[in-house]
Amino acid sequence: MKVAIIGSRRYPVVYSGYETFVSNVAPQLVKNGIEVHVYCHKNLFLQKPQQLNGVRLHYMPVISSKSLSQLSNSFCSTIHALFTGFDVILYVNVANGLFGIFPKIMGVKTAINVDGLEWLRPKWKGLGSKIFYLSAKLATKWMSSIITDAEEMRSIYLREFNKDSTVIAYGATIRESKEKSLIKKWNLVPREYYLIVGRLIPDNNAEFIINEFVLSQSDKRLVIVGDVPYKDKYASNLKLIKDDRLIFTGHINDQDELAELYHNCFVYLHGHEFGGTNPTLLKALAYGCAILAIDTLFSREVLLNEEYGMYFEKKKDALKIIFDQLKLNYTNLDIYREKSRNRIIQNYTWDKISSEYEKLFKSMVQE
Repeated sequence: MKVAIIGSRRYPVVYSGYETFVSNVAPQLVKNGIEVHVYCHKNLFLQKPQQLNGVRLHYMPVISSKSLSQLSNSFCSTIHALFTGFDVILYVNVANGLFGIFPKIMGVKTAINVDGLEWLRPKWKGLGSKIFYLSAKLATKWMSSIITDAEEMRSIYLREFNKDSTVIAYGATIRESKEKSLIKKWNLVPREYYLIVGRLIPDNNAEFIINEFVLSQSDKRLVIVGDVPYKDKYASNLKLIKDDRLIFTGHINDQDELAELYHNCFVYLHGHEFGGTNPTLLKALAYGCAILAIDTLFSREVLLNEEYGMYFEKKKDALKIIFDQLKLNYTNLDIYREKSRNRIIQNYTWDKISSEYEKLFKSMVQE
């Protein structure tokens, strides 16, 4: 069986959740006898190996633009893939629903992981929001199979587009702390800082979390990991917020450094609002964090309500009050840390996720 994956930026380098997914699932599918081809953004590579970890790579051009880079790459990748003899083309990112018409005409099976509610994300306003909604709607008509990463997302697609989907979540890899000293790079002490990880975009609510923290009396620090790979007023304004307790690290490439920030934080703060099963939330569980998440149905699905985490509402002073309360009483946090990895073992291992994709692809080909 030959499978193409379109919609990620690169392999095996990890920047986004899509790349995390591809870097873990693609080589596992190869081990199971599937020929996997991953399409990459040509401009991100100096060296262009044809194969890594058994995964075959194709480097396609892009238009260097925040709004057009992925669409232009996916278009070129789709045209190439249609004449390469794939049994299944897997798209990641609902924006690629626009391209489903071409494989449908050519009789090529397609699946698309639609990820989050892109049309509701604050960063996509006006025309962008309408395009994402149209892409989602067209995906439900043109793609052979829709993949949602949470039961709640499946329900949304049923209500919004009258389309059922196969639920396959993301995964995470269990990890223990190996070198606490790595956090000294930022003059940090274990359990003396809160942690945010994610792109500095409105969807992830970093601004709300930071402002609530600044208003609090917390004696901890707040570490903000992440940035955006383009000039952006929102991200720039966040970095201008003045408080000696704030540390902006930017994007961290060293995965050991990032892991130790997770392992040793006081609490991981999860503000991602519009996704389904979020990769950074799973990573926080896999790395043994106590978690304080924005109160959404997606967060509650992953954390099994209060079993594996706590919640905050997106209301003024709501999170500030929690920061102040945790300054006085944090005895329950150790309980969350001790059992967090169990949730990954239960439902979110990459072996489980890979096997579910393999099962789906085989059933599509047999049809």
